[in-house]
Amino acid sequence: MDLYPALSPRALRIVMPGGSGQVGQMLARYFQERGHHVTVLTRGPYTAPWRTVHWDGQHEGLWTETLEGADVCINLAGRSVNCRYTAAHRQQIYDSRIQTTRLLNRVIAALDEPPRVWLNASTATIYRHSLDRPMDEATGELGGHERLSARRRAPGTWNFSSRVAMDWEAAFFETETPLTRKVALRSGMVFSPAPGNAFSAFLNLVRLSFGGKLGNGRQFVSWIHEADFARAVEFLIDREEMDGPVNITAPNPLPNRAFMAALRDAWDMPNGLPVPWPLIEIGAFLLRTESELVLKSRRVVPGRLMDAGFEFQFPEWPEAAEDLVWQWRHRND
Repeated sequence: MDLYPALSPRALRIVMPGGSGQVGQMLARYFQERGHHVTVLTRGPYTAPWRTVHWDGQHEGLWTETLEGADVCINLAGRSVNCRYTAAHRQQIYDSRIQTTRLLNRVIAALDEPPRVWLNASTATIYRHSLDRPMDEATGELGGHERLSARRRAPGTWNFSSRVAMDWEAAFFETETPLTRKVALRSGMVFSPAPGNAFSAFLNLVRLSFGGKLGNGRQFVSWIHEADFARAVEFLIDREEMDGPVNITAPNPLPNRAFMAALRDAWDMPNGLPVPWPLIEIGAFLLRTESELVLKSRRVVPGRLMDAGFEFQFPEWPEAAEDLVWQWRHRND
């Protein structure tokens, strides 16, 4: 099956600040292979089949010339959240998102011929911990005062993640850019068979026989296959009537218990040991990351994408897991 059907023949100039990470490289490859002209703005040089230009994400420089006359800007800049939320790391996570977005606002607003559309990374973590109902763009409740139950508050780090997401979008929309349409990409976990991806982390648990439920297993997982993520970005570039926040997730989030069971089936692993909350906290500490990444319930649905007619190739997790496992095996044989 061709996961990436051909685009229209018109070549686009696409500039991707912070596009050197895993999602950025996937998108760059997606568009480059379809005949578009991709430029990635990066702090560190690397070898790629697309153009790379240095920027520091803090100051204007020669990189601003890449945006003059460009068709699309896709900003993915931001320090990885896969770390311990120390005071220093929190500041880096916050500044790397807010400051770079404000810098791009200043630059794009001053251009004579700015990009006609700017897609800025955001996150499905902007919504509250939700077990009771799905969260779409129209009725979803934002986080900030997270609770696990009526009697139990969530860890303070969960509130930090929601605040970063809300401030990030506020910084994105605070400056008017009349010639540039803005879309905030509230994405769930983008699953790819590439090493180091979130999918690999879950798959490693299955392969090590720890593929049972994580915590109580009731928390929802909002995910999207990398093919549908790239296609959704393409879809939003072409839909001139769509702006503002858009959820970029598969339409069927599912509880962690069912999520892990489907992944075990895809790997042909009949059983998996559950990992209780205390062990997850210990493991997160040893791996220098945060338990929120697997314990917060993200029950997010792509209301606007579905209303606009976007068709997912992988709307259900079992089929997506089968495809990702197949790709992973072929990459690592």
